[in-house]
Amino acid sequence: MSVEIKVPTVGESITEVTLSQWLKQDGDYVEMDENIAELESDKATFELPAEKAGILRIVAQEGDTLSIGALVATIEEGAAPAGNGDKQADKPASPQEDKAQTAGKPEPATDADGEGSNYATGTASPAAAKIIREKNLDPASIQGTGKDGRITKEDAEKAEAPKAQPASTAKPASDKTAAPKTTPGSRNERREKMSSLRKTISRRLVAVKNETAMLTTFNEVNMKPIMDLRAKYKELFKEKHGVGLGFMSFFTKAVCTALKEWPAVNARIEGDEIVYSDFVDVSIAVSAPKGLVVPVIRDADSLSLHEIEKAVVELATKARENKLTIEEMTGGTFTITNGGVFGSMMSTPIINAPQSAILGMHNIIERPVAENGQVVIRPMMYIAMSYDHRIIDGRESVSFLVRVKQLLEDPARLLLEV
Repeated sequence: MSVEIKVPTVGESITEVTLSQWLKQDGDYVEMDENIAELESDKATFELPAEKAGILRIVAQEGDTLSIGALVATIEEGAAPAGNGDKQADKPASPQEDKAQTAGKPEPATDADGEGSNYATGTASPAAAKIIREKNLDPASIQGTGKDGRITKEDAEKAEAPKAQPASTAKPASDKTAAPKTTPGSRNERREKMSSLRKTISRRLVAVKNETAMLTTFNEVNMKPIMDLRAKYKELFKEKHGVGLGFMSFFTKAVCTALKEWPAVNARIEGDEIVYSDFVDVSIAVSAPKGLVVPVIRDADSLSLHEIEKAVVELATKARENKLTIEEMTGGTFTITNGGVFGSMMSTPIINAPQSAILGMHNIIERPVAENGQVVIRPMMYIAMSYDHRIIDGRESVSFLVRVKQLLEDPARLLLEV
């Protein structure tokens, strides 16, 4: 008797997902709860586990857009293979990246008596197989330390990428892993299907432009006080807390203080009502491999500088590894985005709906400024706040940004709360 594997419910607002990658192949034997595929929603990527042990029969293909409850695959009853338990011997040699996909089906090792080892020997777990693909490793060269010789995630992380082959043994240009050649003056085009995340970003950005009265106000910040403070205490800070002292913690603390004084900036519109939050959940815009994601630092107003820094590092790392959960990207009352890491001098950030405001950080540039009647060189940063004029008036937006500027140019205010 076969079991149908369907797209599970992954969130209240999610109605469809994209099958981004199969972790197992059609006809493979899978264990119960073993991850067989990766599904991508408009918010996160998650893995699909097998609901029983048996033979996998694939129904949906990679790249397919599937509704919640749609059939993805079936699992038929079948026994685990002994030794070389699948069609590996019948397959032609495949490129390096295909080896990671078939990492669970290597040729079995033999002992002195010529008997095959356990079928799990050399098999990569789904997490390990993903790392093997990303690092372009040969699974046969990795010694598994897991149960029955299985390759664990730690084994894959510790494995070294293969050294570049000499010209005499390099793969021929006909290998499908080689980059396509282009000739000067060529006018080639290629088409790629938009991911669920990119489609959602596009839809939400257009909605924000059309449904809000968005304006942007600007100011500039002298970053010398913060830079001097960081230079003085960064080594001691890292030694004590185990994390570096960056700019994001200062901006987050400044924003939290200013939001308490100007609660409308921390509010949102729901229907005919304005919802005011007496807490601050700060969303941090992070550039991930599959697009922009905005994980949330919960209760940022109650966190210390080192707690904020640890939260930023943890969420940014998860974002780059596509490991953020839907819960970690849901909510948020105010957003901070830092275009300065890419060299942006000035921009007008777009509101992260349903929030009502967003603060944009930019590049730090040494510029001549006037201080006490003298022209001096200071590291300056332009800051910009886009806001929904339906709920935030000009006086509130300008006053909020001025308050942030005051706190950043005199960091002692953040500690004394004055």
